[in-house]
Amino acid sequence: MEWRGRRQSDNVVDRRGQSSGGGLGRNPFGRSGIQIPMGGRRGGGLSFGTIIFLVVIYFVLKAMGIDMLQVLGDGNVGGSGSGYEQSIGRNESSQGSDDTTAFIKVVLAETETTWNAIFSGAGETYEEPKLVLFSGSIDSACGMASSATGPFYCPADRQVYLDTEFFDQLETQLNAAGDFAQAYVIAHEVGHHVQNLTGVLPEFNRQRRSMGQREANQMSVRVELQADCYAGIWAKSADKEGILSDGDLEEALNAAQQIGDDTLQKRSQGYVVPDAFNHGTSAQRMKWFKRGYDSGNVSACDTFSGAI
Repeated sequence: MEWRGRRQSDNVVDRRGQSSGGGLGRNPFGRSGIQIPMGGRRGGGLSFGTIIFLVVIYFVLKAMGIDMLQVLGDGNVGGSGSGYEQSIGRNESSQGSDDTTAFIKVVLAETETTWNAIFSGAGETYEEPKLVLFSGSIDSACGMASSATGPFYCPADRQVYLDTEFFDQLETQLNAAGDFAQAYVIAHEVGHHVQNLTGVLPEFNRQRRSMGQREANQMSVRVELQADCYAGIWAKSADKEGILSDGDLEEALNAAQQIGDDTLQKRSQGYVVPDAFNHGTSAQRMKWFKRGYDSGNVSACDTFSGAI
């Protein structure tokens, strides 16, 4: 992918290294932080029992090699710097971190160019989303999320969230290497933003309240496949701009294949449960990304009519 030297978006917000204050979850939607009940008085002080509890916890952690006084002082657990919050570029000092950030900014800028043109052509104004980089965990308007959540879009604040560690997982765990595979992931989440602006996500969330789990999963698949199709539209636009290199399209299609529900379930548990699919099979994800790329037209991305 020929991305160097191109315009970088101003809509990337780097919150890596900032503690989000707790709470982990696989699903950011409706997720709240983990609450630790603190007994005792309501007037703001700690009860005697709570103080004793905290003292015991302090010495237990100290015996494990974790000095909480040091943690509160400098933010490092055990001083090892091995956790997500410690290992992902604090000050963007390394060349690798600079390259990753620049790459993300360029990809987001290219999605802005694509969707501004499409919306303008329809007589509408495209509201550009923010893309928030985080490490470890993040507190979004959709609730708490961890790195395990993967990249996600939050309709409540209209922002895309990405832990850049996911790019390593994409290559080493999901067998989907390549910069254009990474770009596809970003373009897919931006596709959800487009769905939010056009009313698809609000309508889905409204209908989902009256659906059973199986029906909601089936509708979710259609939503996700449309986002894949929108990512394909962006890929077509990027190709016209001369950004794609040989093999880029294959990288994106391979990524779509590797993150299909059936492929992921086979990899994790050895068998598939179709009723639990909520993103689409590998074949479906490849099909709809390719449809968006081949057509370059939003009208080709109607995943809500007929078979998918």
